[in-house]
Parts: sequence; C-alpha cells; structure tokens
Amino acid sequence: MKNSFSLLFLAAALYSCSGDTENKETLETETAANEAPAEPTLTKAWETDTVMTTAESTLYDKDADIIYVSNIQGDHSTKDGEGFISTLRPDGTVAQLKWVTGLNAPKGMALLDGKLYVTDIDEVVEINVADSAIANRYPVQGATFLNDAATDGEKIYVTDSSKGTVHVLEDGKVITVAEGLEGINGLSFNEAGELFVLDGKGLRKYNMQDKSIEPVNETVTGGDGLVIIDDSTYLASRWQGEIYLIRNGKEHLLLDTKGEESNTADIDYIADEQLVLVPTFLKNRVVAYKLDY
Repeated sequence: MKNSFSLLFLAAALYSCSGDTENKETLETETAANEAPAEPTLTKAWETDTVMTTAESTLYDKDADIIYVSNIQGDHSTKDGEGFISTLRPDGTVAQLKWVTGLNAPKGMALLDGKLYVTDIDEVVEINVADSAIANRYPVQGATFLNDAATDGEKIYVTDSSKGTVHVLEDGKVITVAEGLEGINGLSFNEAGELFVLDGKGLRKYNMQDKSIEPVNETVTGGDGLVIIDDSTYLASRWQGEIYLIRNGKEHLLLDTKGEESNTADIDYIADEQLVLVPTFLKNRVVAYKLDY
C-alpha cells in the first residue's frame, strides 16, 4: 500500500512538471508570435485626379500642413520654362495647381528656414514659401541631371544622377562633397545628421568626412525616393513602379505598379498619419497609401 501511494505521488509530480513544461512552451511560442513584426502593407487612402503634369516629387511641409508636388511638364532635361510646383492638402485636394511657375524640369525638393529648394536640371532654385516667389537660382557647375534634394537642418544637398555626385549649397555657394556614386538619386539625413543615399549599389550610408561607405541593403538598387522612418527602417521607391520598406537591412516589397505602367518616383511620408505620398510621373497623379508596418 505504501509503495502504491509513492508511485501515485511520483506520477502526479511528473504529470505536473510535464504540464508546466507544455504551458511554458506554449507561452513562449505565443509571445514570440506576438513580438514578431507583421509583414508591412500599403493601403490606398486617396488619389488626385490627373491634373498634375509629369509629377516627379512630393514633399510634406509639416509647418504649413501642405504637400508640394514638382511637375516637369516637358522633357526632363529641357530648359523650356514650363515646369511648376503644385500644392495639395493632406486629404489629396488641390490647394493651388500652379503655386510656382517658370521652372524647367523641377525634381527633388527640400525645406530649410522658410525656403523651398528645388533641383532644376543644372541649378538649385530657392523659393520663398511665404509668397511663392523665386528668390535665387544657384548654378551647379558641370551638372546635367540634378535630381534629389535633402537637408541636414543647416545646408541643402543635391544629387547629380548623371555625374554620380552629391553637392552642397551653403552661403550661396555650391561645392561637391561626394563623387563616384554611380546611379545616385535619393538621399536623406537621419536625426544624427548621417547621410544615406540610394545609388546603383543599393541603400548605403555615406560618411562625408572619410568618404567611407556602409551598405544597408544591396537588393534595392537604382532607387529613386528615400525616406528614413527610424534608425533601422527606411522607405525606398524605384521609378519603374516599386516601393520597398527596408527594416534591419531586409527589404519588403510594399507596392508594385509596373503592370499598370504607373511610376513611383520621388516619394515622401507624413509620419503622423503614416501616409506614403507617391508621385506617379506619367500617370499625372499623386497617390497616398496608408503604411502598416
């Protein structure tokens, strides 16, 4: 009888331990599943009518709560004076179709101290935001295809896709700060003032002091627009019709509109609403997508 009781007690103890182990494994599995990042997605929020004309770039101005859109209108490298900047409200309605006119082939844009800076073939155009007047034009010697623009909060930087260079505008003068970046287009600065670029070799961090380059992602090559969400998360577009989220170095294809022949040019992002702003170039629209990541 005593031996039988001991056996029963041992069996119960073993069952209890087994149950605890199973519960622990189940809990760990559920916790891991909850902590695993969901596959990121884009969901269309709105789109404009086809009132744009070769919409190349979008830029959100948080202070004014307005979206700037650069419109090439004519050829992307011809000085015809037909390019213009439009303004949109964050719900997609047009505030002013031709807010600034008299440009040639405007592309990338950046904001600094109440000025909107726009790349325009071989010069950087400075526009007063308050009255939409062109204040200055800064020629970039040797440039033939100025493309994206960005700021580190103190100066304006622009890329020349044809030359593989990055230039900086400071105190009315333009100098070259990076060379040998074949196929460069998009560029952006993080909060620490570090420069990131999209070129023919992918998404890379570029150190202007020692000219060193650190790869972040080598799959999304030939990118167009670049947005830095945080230290490990980026949005990158390809002009042909692709948008990627790059997180911890790994790319996730969010959007592919190549089959619709709808381009995804120089994108921007409204962080508070998680809206990705997509200029569709030849489709003459701006489309906004809600990002879930």
